[in-house]
Amino acid sequence: MILYILSVFISAFLLFQVQPMISRYIQPYFGGTPAVWSTVQLFFEVFLTGGYAYATWLIRRLSTRTGTRLHISVLAVSLVMIIFLAFVWPAPVIPDASWKPASVETPILDIFKLLFVAVGLPYFLLSTNSPLTQAWFARSQPGRSPYWLYALSNIGSLLGLLAYPFVIEPNLTLKTQGWVWAGGYALFVLLAGYGAYKSAHAAPAESSSPQTAEAQLPVPKPSGRTQALWILLSAIGTTLLLAVTSHITQEVAAIPLLWVVPLAIYLFTFILTYSGGRWYNSKIFAGLMILASGVFLWAWASVEASFISRTIGYCFFLFASLMICNGETYRLRPHPAHLTRFYLMTSIGGALGGIFVNLIAPLIFKGYWELLIGFGVSLALALAVLLLRKSTALEMQTRFVFNVVASIAVLLTIAFSLYGFLAGSIYGELFQARNFFGVVRVREVHPDDPEWHGYTVAHGTTLHGLQFTAADKHSTPTAYFARQSGAGLAILNHPKYGHNMKMGVLGLGIGTLVAYGQPGDDYRLYEINPIMVELAEGKYGYFSFLPDNPATKTILVGDARLSLENELAAHGSNNFDLLAIDVFSSDSIPVHLVTKEAFDIYLQHLAPDGVIAINISTRYVDLVPVIWQISKYYNLAMVVIPTNPEGYIVFPSNWVLLSRSPELLQVPAIAERAYPMDDYTTDIRLWTDDFSNLFQILK
Repeated sequence: MILYILSVFISAFLLFQVQPMISRYIQPYFGGTPAVWSTVQLFFEVFLTGGYAYATWLIRRLSTRTGTRLHISVLAVSLVMIIFLAFVWPAPVIPDASWKPASVETPILDIFKLLFVAVGLPYFLLSTNSPLTQAWFARSQPGRSPYWLYALSNIGSLLGLLAYPFVIEPNLTLKTQGWVWAGGYALFVLLAGYGAYKSAHAAPAESSSPQTAEAQLPVPKPSGRTQALWILLSAIGTTLLLAVTSHITQEVAAIPLLWVVPLAIYLFTFILTYSGGRWYNSKIFAGLMILASGVFLWAWASVEASFISRTIGYCFFLFASLMICNGETYRLRPHPAHLTRFYLMTSIGGALGGIFVNLIAPLIFKGYWELLIGFGVSLALALAVLLLRKSTALEMQTRFVFNVVASIAVLLTIAFSLYGFLAGSIYGELFQARNFFGVVRVREVHPDDPEWHGYTVAHGTTLHGLQFTAADKHSTPTAYFARQSGAGLAILNHPKYGHNMKMGVLGLGIGTLVAYGQPGDDYRLYEINPIMVELAEGKYGYFSFLPDNPATKTILVGDARLSLENELAAHGSNNFDLLAIDVFSSDSIPVHLVTKEAFDIYLQHLAPDGVIAINISTRYVDLVPVIWQISKYYNLAMVVIPTNPEGYIVFPSNWVLLSRSPELLQVPAIAERAYPMDDYTTDIRLWTDDFSNLFQILK
């Protein structure tokens, strides 16, 4: 018994350690966008399905002895692979720099390739362990339900998920994490291999022939509609998880690590529903789901409400919905003879939900409308459950629920696809587009006031630019980039201003900083999102800072750090007189752009008397201690310039200015606005590519 418990728990714990660990490592390669996490989840959902299919084939189609030998052999191969990677990479499952993508034109394919090589086989085998162990348990303990082991595995998954951001990441470097995880995986291989060996030798003699479980146990095979409902309910659950995560992390509050909350709820509902069924009452949770629907609609409509209350509302809705999805799935669980098929079907549903959110929705929707579809389908499921009568045969109940939910899902998907094609936006934006990097919206401001009429662009909850249409304000730098801002002061007071200034800009926005350009100036602009490039270049007719300005302008599409690295390798330093860094998307922090190694690249591209200006105007984190540590490491002068709002033009902002030449930051126009850093100190550890700790800088 203890062998089963340890094996299931450790494999589940390792599964949910490797997901955030590898996500943390590869996220910088793709701009630090939250979409990387969703794509990583899709990869793991697909490999989970592969693992469950392998487990089903192993149990149902091979003899016990043959299946055991094969499984032990594959476990051994995976361990050899881990050992080999430890010699060629910085640490096991941590790829070296040569695996960085050359561009971000195909991010999903590049992410899949990285994950496949780094953790594909180990994750595949970890995912097989829960259904295999349950099947072995059912074989050795006939008459006892093995499903409680699935609840146990989700306890391990939940603890693994929570341990990473709260314990592992703040205390261990990525390299150390890779070694520790590899050690845990070696322990798993030993436990799983011994469990397979023990199961084979404990099996009855007749199980050595390649007979299916149905032949050994005369148990009716679940109907096709029941299996389809397993898939459908699992797909709904995964769709809701990913949709709620995307919505609250990009549209409500892009707080670092907020993605942990929906996933923890997801795992917690599995623990409750698979613990013998005593925590799930269909009528009670169906009623709770209807209540949660009202809370959902309030959170969706109340855009001015606090992010805390809206986030709680969405999470309450997610919990109620997942309890019904997982509770009904467990209620329809089959006899243990069909256990591996059951898990295979549910994993297929999870993969289909991930494919819908990550691959299909961005193509057919212009916003996060899969969340509204998930809401409608969940409400239909709750109503269908409420209408079920206990006296009705189970097969009739299954048919009714499947027909209702599947029909609503198809109808809502078609309706939102047509609405997006005809109207484009639920909120009536002038322009809305969606891609891998999120949803970009253009809105009109002061439409009835010609003096202050203009257009803004927003990515999630963050405004990325404002331009007025009136002739006297059309070329005026606005928002976080106004003349009073740290960036404006750094440009206007630089000795090279107006004298063929060379400027680099990380984060294009709508190109507002180009408004400072003079004839002979050279601007190199780095932007990862092609939609922002189109808007800044004047496509669709809303913004014209770039086309109107006489400076020379070059736009490089891709992750800014990778582009700068490639330029160093190709032609050396750009010798920027000023390098402006404005790279925060919906307040999320691309950690790879504020590490020691990143600043090493920036400084190589900076002229000897150059200035680095960093926009740190975020609501949820304080980057001052991070930048201060870097300034001390590289012996840079540093000042912080806060700017208060002023009319419609100037937005509140905070900029940090850094330079090798302190006198550049001591000119009166800057010094009188700067926050002195002479007495500042912090005990926060220097951030590197191998170590960072977001908890220490949360406001």
